[in-house]
Amino acid sequence: MHVAKVVKRQRLASGEEREYVSHLLRRSVRDGAKVRHETLANLSALPAPAIEAVKAALAGKTLLAAGDGWQVTRSLPHGHLAAVWAQAKALGLPALLGPAGRDRDLVMGLIVSRVIRPGSKLATTGWWADTTLGADLGLADAGTDQVYAAMDWLLARQDRVEAKLAARHLAPAVNPARMALFDLSSSWVTGTHCPLAARGYSRDGKKGLPQIEYGLLTDPDGRPVAVRVFNGSTADPTAFTDAVQIVRTRFGLRQMVMVGDRGMITAARIEALKKLGELGWLTCLRAPAIAALAAEDGPRACQVFCVGGEALLVLSS
Repeated sequence: MHVAKVVKRQRLASGEEREYVSHLLRRSVRDGAKVRHETLANLSALPAPAIEAVKAALAGKTLLAAGDGWQVTRSLPHGHLAAVWAQAKALGLPALLGPAGRDRDLVMGLIVSRVIRPGSKLATTGWWADTTLGADLGLADAGTDQVYAAMDWLLARQDRVEAKLAARHLAPAVNPARMALFDLSSSWVTGTHCPLAARGYSRDGKKGLPQIEYGLLTDPDGRPVAVRVFNGSTADPTAFTDAVQIVRTRFGLRQMVMVGDRGMITAARIEALKKLGELGWLTCLRAPAIAALAAEDGPRACQVFCVGGEALLVLSS
């Protein structure tokens, strides 16, 4: 038995030609010296996959239901990695970091991993082999030495990367408010060979342990533009001075308003900003200053708002 495809064409009175296709289940029998074909069924009404299945069965092939005969031996995570990678490309992050190459692939792998599964460099390189990220970027066999070398490559490009970010987020054309935000944070360390580790004011609640500090400069929407790492005993005003120098000398921005908390923009820093000129500041008053302001010219109406974790006191006569 076999399935025969029969094609018939008919020309209508209008001149239009139509084609009729039939799929017939037939049995071939020998009648003396001749071979006759006996039609057993018309399969034309069946879906095309069903007709193909009948053909395959009659040809002696073994058919399996969808999913049968397959055994999943390994399935690598992919969807969340693809989503982060697609967003990174939409933001132009690969081109921002530098030219294509092995170092950039390693750095991109570190960034994607930091978003999805933060961990140590050793844990991250081991995790790459268990995801499609390792295969797509060729990182499955990467070792920690290669990763640290790629980080050195990125460090050498830090100035260029930050300059591009400043042009993208802080330039007057895209930042009409001319504001730059800066804040300092800390992370405790347990190693003994970090040259920046020192005891200082702990912002992560790990008192009594050495730490490092890092300051982040952002645009008004909080998008990072520059970062600096400091000795663990660095005071807020000292870090703020470094941020001011970055804005003025590195990025060449003038007439900017620097925004920081009250522990960062002290009276001494304000006087320094006045001497520099072209830079304004926005911060909070300390308690003694608020009390003195409230005591001036007799009683005043007072309202207190909380903005970003800081108390903002609004006085009116």
